[in-house]
Amino acid sequence: MQPRIPRQQASELQEQGLHRAENDARLGASLAAVMTGARRRAVRDGDRQIDTAHLLHSLLESDAEVRAAFGEGPRIARLLGYLIQRSIGYGLRWQGAVEDSGGLPAVAESAGLSPLAAGCMEYAHERAARLGEGAACGTDLLAALVVDPRARAVEVLERAGIDHRELFARLEAPSSR
Repeated sequence: MQPRIPRQQASELQEQGLHRAENDARLGASLAAVMTGARRRAVRDGDRQIDTAHLLHSLLESDAEVRAAFGEGPRIARLLGYLIQRSIGYGLRWQGAVEDSGGLPAVAESAGLSPLAAGCMEYAHERAARLGEGAACGTDLLAALVVDPRARAVEVLERAGIDHRELFARLEAPSSR
């Protein structure tokens, strides 16, 4: 019996550079797990690179602090619904296109990440350092994902009725740290 989802060989993944992103020494264990989940999603969806929507989806599934940043109510369920729809039609227009809004400083090619997702990872590391934290955590990455209004993650948030500017302000408030 043939598997319904074709499996990619490790050599194919290595050529694509998708396996290296979670091996970044600056990542804590929680963000390494987020990268692994985002990589799996990108491969499953047939995307060449991990983008900000992949990172957002993986963050929501694996980080309770990130989910708490969205507050109470049906917001998380609605947001996950849009993220799940990505693979069955909603995000198909993104396939084959590189996510790069030009809003964040350009980052040299980074291990299978879209240019914007790579910039978000750098922003998360810088934010953690600025706040005196060791390794970047989920809320650092979430703040990075919502900074650029042209990010795919922001587009998904808007479709789910979540204001990315309000979310960013909440994440940056001194009481949330």
